[in-house]
Formats: sequence, structure tokens, C-alpha cells
Amino acid sequence: MNTCDLCDRFADRVRVLDLPLRDYGGRIAFSGLVSTVKALEDNSLVREAVAEPGEGRVLVIDGGGSPRRAMLGDMLAGQAAANGWSGMLVHGAIRDRVAIAALGLGVKALGTCPMKTDKRGQGLRDVPVEVGGLLIAPGQWLAADGDGVVLADVPLA
Repeated sequence: MNTCDLCDRFADRVRVLDLPLRDYGGRIAFSGLVSTVKALEDNSLVREAVAEPGEGRVLVIDGGGSPRRAMLGDMLAGQAAANGWSGMLVHGAIRDRVAIAALGLGVKALGTCPMKTDKRGQGLRDVPVEVGGLLIAPGQWLAADGDGVVLADVPLA
């Protein structure tokens, strides 16, 4: 079920993310239970997360909206795809967009930046994050496609 149909059918149960995200992954439509990373210009915890079995989950990365450092590149995206993550939503920048577009992974982000992050081991995993006017918590359900991103407290499709 696409996000428009989800909004029509479950208007009282979905919330729409208000961000100008662009599609970068090889899959435009994806959905799954949410896991989160909150970190500014340090993707150490993203590396940790994608090394785990994704089990169809969606990793929401709150990079503070920073355009200065890429929170995701082709190596981490490739590992996420290989480990069964459904998709990634990056409130910030990515890099290696051409390579990421060839992966069977949904990736939405604000933009691109060629600069990698510092590796300081900072940030938080699986905590609620505020992105695009919504509080996004681990265990919520996210669905994304070319029309946008919706969240619900339980899977709807």
C-alpha cells in the first residue's frame, strides 16, 4: 500500500513527515519498524547499527539536518542492504549517491556532501528523535515512497 493510500485509509492513525527529502537508494518504496541513531557529524553508531541484522527495519538517522558531513556512504549502505535493512532515512547528508542508487535499499536524505564524518563514537542509539516536526521512536512503523514518508504506532499494511 502506498503512502497516499495509507493516508486515505488511516488518516486518524498516520503522521506525515514534513521534510524535503530526496530519494537516493535503489528502492523508492520501503517500510518497516523504526530503529534510530542520533548523532551530529559522527556516523560511528550508524556503522554499529548496520552491522546488525536489519530484519526489514528502517534506520532513522537524525544528523541534525547538517549538510557539512555525510552520515551515510556506499560502504555502510551496502552493509545495511546485505544485512536485511529495508531502508534508511537521513536527516542530514549522504555521499556516494551513484553507488547507493545501485543497491536494493531505500535511502531518503536531505542532500549530499562528499565529506565523511569524524569517528568519535558519539551519539545515541534507539532513542526518540524529533525530525520533520514529528517525534520518531524506536518500534514505530515507517512507510516511504516517492510521495513522502508516514509514521504510525503499529504496522498498517
